Amino acid sequence: MLTKESMARVGAWEGYVVSSVRRFEAGEQGPRPEVWIELRPRENRLHKCGGCGRKVRQVHDWHERWIRDLPIFDADTRLLVNRCRVACRTCGPKVEALDWLAPYARVTRRLAESVGRLCKVLSIKHVAEHFNLRWDAVKAIDKATMEAELGAPDFSGVTILLIDEFALRKGHRYATVVMDGLRKRVLWVGKGRGREDIRPFFELLGREGCQRIQAVGMDMSAAFEGEVRARCPQAEVVFDLFHVVARYGREVIDRVRVDEANRLRHDKATRKVVKGAKWLLLRNWENLPDEKAKVRLNELLEANQALMTVYLLKDDLKQLWDYKRTGWARRAWEGWLDRARESGIPPLISFAKNLGKRIDGILAHCDFPIHTSLIEGVNNKIKLIKRIGYGYRDDAYFFLKVRSAFPGIPG
Repeated sequence: MLTKESMARVGAWEGYVVSSVRRFEAGEQGPRPEVWIELRPRENRLHKCGGCGRKVRQVHDWHERWIRDLPIFDADTRLLVNRCRVACRTCGPKVEALDWLAPYARVTRRLAESVGRLCKVLSIKHVAEHFNLRWDAVKAIDKATMEAELGAPDFSGVTILLIDEFALRKGHRYATVVMDGLRKRVLWVGKGRGREDIRPFFELLGREGCQRIQAVGMDMSAAFEGEVRARCPQAEVVFDLFHVVARYGREVIDRVRVDEANRLRHDKATRKVVKGAKWLLLRNWENLPDEKAKVRLNELLEANQALMTVYLLKDDLKQLWDYKRTGWARRAWEGWLDRARESGIPPLISFAKNLGKRIDGILAHCDFPIHTSLIEGVNNKIKLIKRIGYGYRDDAYFFLKVRSAFPGIPG
């Protein structure tokens, strides 16, 4: 049975005593059971000023407020609290500071903390249903909790950056994420993927922070590279293997496949095999699903010299990231470039020519063996966050979710 004494011990509402307790079964006051608890201020106690923290005895005024607390067993808990504004000589009228209740809050601190923890793994809708709170109230609590936990980004000691883009929503809407490559934490998330879109990050980083950066891992985005070289001229730009090979797959392998399919338009059977081999060619050999797929790929490559050439050169290109010394890597690149030129395959020659202009970004991997596989994992987690929340309209709230999911390794 719920009594005043037991409620006072369980509730730990500092500065108050329980005046009355009433329980309502489902259907009496709402669809769920409820417990209403009236709290009365303890007499002759000192109050803490919410402004300066001084102990004050004088009270300016009192007002009643309904507050939600954690459920008691199966019942939602509502508190009727008489809150006071103290008459502080320094600050004037100020709401009393309470450890268990923030000023002007409609929920206790422990309920807010519980909401924040659940919001890390559940959608706002489900958390709101669980605690019988409004959707917008849960969002506001979660946003305030994350802002308090994360605070302003700490750029001290950051020397390695990873930059990548991710799809924000349909319609070619993108955002950019920047990570600390050593502590594995998200430093910043912003809308867009252009040079001017990532400029606010470097402005936050500041001149001294930019000078500390030693290397930046990224894809072959001209926008990212241009801004990094402008803001951090001393930093090495390191192009990631995954993105370079992915671009090779799109611009060379897939282009050659389409050209070969068009060339074989009079041989319908062979053309069908080549045209339907897109994902077979783009996958790595070790990632093929079964032996049957490997046999199909071998037969396709043996029957088509152009596809054989570009497929083998893809594996040779990937080996550039295995070298530990720049001289060896450069010699391997020059050998690869000669074979690409001698192939006579226009898409391959064009790709090799363009890659040669930015080869320093690949060779830099020898001195800074960083890659964006970590940030690819972030992108996968971002997709999960979007699925849990059924998408987000508030970009600032969504970006806080991303930062909260990757607080990093403690320094």
